[in-house]
Amino acid sequence: MSDFNLDGKVALVTGSSRGIGEAIAREYANRGATVIVSSRKQDACEAVAGSIARAGGKALAMPCHAGKLDEIDALMARIKEECGKLDVLVNNAATNPYFGPAIQASESVYDKTFEVNCKGFFFMAQGAARLMVEQGSGSIINVASIEGITPSPMMGIYSMTKAGVIMLTKVLAKELGSSNIRCNCICPGLTETKFASVLIDTPEIYEHYIARAPMGRHAQPEEIVGAAVYFASEASSYTTGTVLPIDGGTAA
Repeated sequence: MSDFNLDGKVALVTGSSRGIGEAIAREYANRGATVIVSSRKQDACEAVAGSIARAGGKALAMPCHAGKLDEIDALMARIKEECGKLDVLVNNAATNPYFGPAIQASESVYDKTFEVNCKGFFFMAQGAARLMVEQGSGSIINVASIEGITPSPMMGIYSMTKAGVIMLTKVLAKELGSSNIRCNCICPGLTETKFASVLIDTPEIYEHYIARAPMGRHAQPEEIVGAAVYFASEASSYTTGTVLPIDGGTAA
């Protein structure tokens, strides 16, 4: 299974101080990649990067607010200077500040959700793609959500942004394929993270989600990792534009 190793690759994982992003970062390091741990807070990035290093992996802490273009530009410049290349971007940082009816949502929560989940994803991918075009190869992995395929009540704005991430994936796959850059999308279902804790810890909400999933349970972050390894590795060398639900059958 040598095609699944990541030896020598440099991988940026946004939102990797916890949850799915952290699980992906740790497995990438296990498979030989130098992992750039990125989220908003320096101390949180350093905690995960330090833990990876103590376990024998290679990791760098590079904080960045995924909704701020100046911080994205600074991050890409730092990666180029310190690492010399970028082989993999996992676009994972996301937010959902509002849970409620779409018709009652304020402009501020709309703007915040789109700032991080769409604007941030676009410009992070743009910056990464520019580095990848220079080197003639790369893999961009967007972490969307099953909500971008089949929305749930009270999740309307979040679902809209994740549908946008799915379309961004297809746009980049079309535009970047000739530059030997692949772009694929992972759509997790309900996964046990701090981000989703309100959904899991509220019985009436949790029962709604689990009723939709034929497997009858939610996922652990580690169950999302395999797809991220596949899309980052040479095992997926002829795979681009793919949207992969990992949702216990919810979208079936």
